[in-house]
Amino acid sequence: MERNEIAAVLAYLGRLDPRTIRTDPGETRDQLAQWHELLHDIPFTTGQGWDVRETVRAQVLASPYPPLPVDIARAWRTHRRDRLDRHTDPTPAADPDDTAAWQAELARTRRAVAAGEAAPASHRQLTSGGPHRDVAARLGSVGSRIPAEARAALAPYRPARTAREAAVREGLPDALGVPCPWCRARAGEACRSRRVSPDGRARGNARRATPHPTRRDLAVARGEREAA
Repeated sequence: MERNEIAAVLAYLGRLDPRTIRTDPGETRDQLAQWHELLHDIPFTTGQGWDVRETVRAQVLASPYPPLPVDIARAWRTHRRDRLDRHTDPTPAADPDDTAAWQAELARTRRAVAAGEAAPASHRQLTSGGPHRDVAARLGSVGSRIPAEARAALAPYRPARTAREAAVREGLPDALGVPCPWCRARAGEACRSRRVSPDGRARGNARRATPHPTRRDLAVARGEREAA
C-alpha cells in the first residue's frame, strides 16, 4: 500500500475506533510511518477476497484493544497461506526440457496466487452427483459394463452372483436384496451353509451358490408388499 492508502486505512479505523485518532501532527506522522513500514508490501484490496478494510473491521469487532498494524500483517499472511494451500500447480506451458523456464513459470504462478492477482488452481474434486450424463447412453450402446463373453467366463467363479443375475432376468425377486433369516447373511451377501450339530450349535460356513428358501420367500413377500 502507498502512504495515501495507509492514510485512508487509518481514517477508516478512526471512524470505527476513535481511540486510534492522533491529533498531534508529530504523532500522526509517526503513526503513518509505522503503519506504512509494516504494511507497505500488503495490497489495499485484491479481486480474490482480500480487503484491508474488512480486516480492520474484523479486528475491531474481535478485540477490545485497538488494532495494531501487525494484526493486519498477520491476517494478510494467513490469507496468503490459505490461498497457497488451496493451490495446485498447473502444468507450465514452457518446454519441460528447459528447467529454468519451467521453474520460472511455476514461481510466477505462485506469486500471482499469493498476491491475489490470480485464483488458486485446484484439481477437480470427486462429487456424489452420480455418473456423468452420458454414462447411461454408453451403457445402452454396449449393453453391460462387462461384455457377455467375460460374464460367461466368470460364471463358474461366482455362482452366487450368476444365480442372482439369472433370477433378475427371469423377473424373480432378488433374494440377496434382503438378509437371510436362516444363516444371518446380510443383504447383498451370499448365503452360507449352516448345519446344526446334535449339541445345537451351528456348523459349517461355506458359501452357497443359491440362497436359502426362507430368504427367497422373504424377498417375494417384500416384493408383494412394495407392489401393493
